[in-house]
Amino acid sequence: MTTAVGQRQFTDPCKTKTRTSAHEDQCDLYYECFDGQAVLQSCPNGLVYLGKRTQGLFGVCDYDFNADCTDRPNRSLAQQPQQPDPCDRKTRVVGDVTYCDRYWECVSGIPQLYDCPNGLVFVGRNRGIAEGCDYPWRGAYCDGKQLANPPISSEHCDWLYGIFGHETSCTRYWTCWNGTATEQFCIGGLLYNEETHACDWPQNVGGCQKHPLCKDDPNANVPLGKSCERYWACQGGYPRLQRCPATLVFDKQSRRCVHPPTVDCEVPTTTPPPEGELGGFQGNDNRNFAGPRPQRRRPLPPARNDPLPDEGRFAPDNSLPFRSDNRPIGPLQPQGGNIRPPPIPGALPLN
Repeated sequence: MTTAVGQRQFTDPCKTKTRTSAHEDQCDLYYECFDGQAVLQSCPNGLVYLGKRTQGLFGVCDYDFNADCTDRPNRSLAQQPQQPDPCDRKTRVVGDVTYCDRYWECVSGIPQLYDCPNGLVFVGRNRGIAEGCDYPWRGAYCDGKQLANPPISSEHCDWLYGIFGHETSCTRYWTCWNGTATEQFCIGGLLYNEETHACDWPQNVGGCQKHPLCKDDPNANVPLGKSCERYWACQGGYPRLQRCPATLVFDKQSRRCVHPPTVDCEVPTTTPPPEGELGGFQGNDNRNFAGPRPQRRRPLPPARNDPLPDEGRFAPDNSLPFRSDNRPIGPLQPQGGNIRPPPIPGALPLN
């Protein structure tokens, strides 16, 4: 049974092989047969009716560059924006218009749909940490879009790929790569910030207790074991590793950098080489030098009472290497590899 409506005739879907038929005017609508009755259906956002169930990405629907909709000129607002064809792009890759964790790539002249690794979103060719995909918090990549895939979790990992806070410590976090978690440390007095996914100053991180080193005085200087040069400077209840200026030592009684000697630290001594070790040196003026050379001494700087700029990371067990700047240190980022996922099953458009 057919009835003339507008520019196209209605076709009874119950009499077709796919049990569906195209709408008379709109490309994203179609009819489907239920209990012998034609029921109006709509394609997912951005897709159009294709009419071939074995080829469509979503049932009988697909992206507009794979479907012929010239006989139905009216298009709904739900189809905007339209999915670009990656084969028309110089990069041969384009993000999906609906899902931020999917992208299309032109392979041998045919668009193929790919999923980003679980937990990552598409950011562009030759960008991100893995096959054009990156962490979603690094940009507004999902504005106006949604995720096609649910999270796949493993121990310590909410997604297979990502950076996640530690369950019991504010100074630790987990980096997850394909579901494998690696424990990392925020050092130099920094804490892990769940909002920025980075190590941050304590004043920017809520919900964490003060460090026991600074429990007596949140702004005191604390000795570092038997070290004469290094000490902990508590700032707001969190310790930051400091070093006294050259020629000064840390006095454990006054909690300041002072001129030696102190009760625990002596004046550094330099043992001269044996007499005559430098003898026999022949200069350009043919004068012989014997014995050790006189040492030049720099004037000693005045003692300082204020804590010095942070020049190292804080590690509870003092076993990690230190770095020489006081900027917040972001979590270690795993390096991307050639781990392109296989095309989504059934998503290969056939022309």
